[in-house]
Amino acid sequence: MRERDVEAHLVKRVRELGGECRKVQWIGRVGAPDRLVMLPPTVATGWGGNECLVPTSIWVELKAPGEKARPSQVREHERMRAMGQRVVVIDSIDGVEELLA
Repeated sequence: MRERDVEAHLVKRVRELGGECRKVQWIGRVGAPDRLVMLPPTVATGWGGNECLVPTSIWVELKAPGEKARPSQVREHERMRAMGQRVVVIDSIDGVEELLA
């Protein structure tokens, strides 16, 4: 299995859930994630008991099975997480399913 197989499965599953999976190109930024997953919002109870819609956006770095993020990617992911972003590294079909469960 290759990275592109994991990526194809991610795109397929996100679409099945009614979401969008965008390939991202970063100009002048090394180590940024490959994909932005946007899922339909969920309903949650907000402050004061009011219902509100909560958007779900996840940055996804895709890898071939067994591969790990490079040091430049780890640094960039940490920067993004410090800004409140959700960033995940996925290297398998099972990883895709776990993310979307």
